Amino acid sequence: MTDQPHRQRRRGEELEAALLAAAWDELVEAGFHRLTMESVAARARTGVAVLYRRWPRKDDLVIAAIAYYGRTHPVEIPDTGSLRGDMLALLGSVNDARSSFTAVVTAAFTGLLASTGLSPADVRARLLGDRPMWSHDIFRRAHERGELDLDKVPPAVLSMPFDLMRHDLLMTLKPVPAERLASIVDELFLPLVAAYRGTVRSGA
Repeated sequence: MTDQPHRQRRRGEELEAALLAAAWDELVEAGFHRLTMESVAARARTGVAVLYRRWPRKDDLVIAAIAYYGRTHPVEIPDTGSLRGDMLALLGSVNDARSSFTAVVTAAFTGLLASTGLSPADVRARLLGDRPMWSHDIFRRAHERGELDLDKVPPAVLSMPFDLMRHDLLMTLKPVPAERLASIVDELFLPLVAAYRGTVRSGA
């Protein structure tokens, strides 16, 4: 008999997934400052050296765990038949699925900035990597329907609804009210899209 937790024999992608899942769970429960390589190793039932071989520092592990959670919990991309319907459905899904995620990440963000010396933009880039935008298919379909012109509308306009929702999530750490999401889409996003399309159409 031993007091040491039973260590499971895992290798490769299976092992890495288990380590990142354990790191995420530890981040949720303990927070960035109380999370340690030892606590993650204990949760994953492995040796701490296994972690250090993959992530030399706690910061690297936390960023990898956040990115892993985002990749493995994707938001479903709606197809309602209209740009307005798709955007409202997508923002609503992100809002429901990501409010708790945003709260955890926001709580870790200050610690990451202080510990890594990276800028907020650098940390965000490391978290997102080269993943495509959730809205890529929505905008492509809207372009094919003639609802927006991807050759003319600036990227800042396309990202604006998500930037505004993210701002509200970060400021309140609560889901964004549905009326606020509708206002973002109907009063800000769609009029700008129509202006860059060259014609103004009534709501879809």
